Amino acid sequence: MEFSSAKSIGELIKDKNIILKGADAATAMGFTQVPNFLLKSRKLSSGDKMAFAMLLSYAWQNDFCFPGQERLAHDMGLTGRSVRTHLKSLEANGLLTIQQRGQGKTNIYELNLTPKSSRISHADRKKTSALDRKKPSALDR
Repeated sequence: MEFSSAKSIGELIKDKNIILKGADAATAMGFTQVPNFLLKSRKLSSGDKMAFAMLLSYAWQNDFCFPGQERLAHDMGLTGRSVRTHLKSLEANGLLTIQQRGQGKTNIYELNLTPKSSRISHADRKKTSALDRKKPSALDR
């Protein structure tokens, strides 16, 4: 299956009707798919990943979003300062571009869903065998 990068997600699914049978409280409000490269990244904290997922849930139909940081903080159950920390981390890792619109207006957040080998990889963890580790196991003591 080939996807066109020129169309927004909203345009791609505009003519599709999706019926959820047996929707319950967890699925009635919708759901958000998060890319596996993001979930498996060792460079991002769980809060960074949740911030990305929240922005993705807001941007699902438009390819961009502009929630206020207060709204993000409320939806994530965090403080505004924590949200700003997570947004800065996403930006530093090339997953988020923040466009400031001016005083009293919310920022525009553009999410980058393209994993790059230099950016984030699920293979970020140090490759060492059990024999290379410095701390001995309980059996070796």
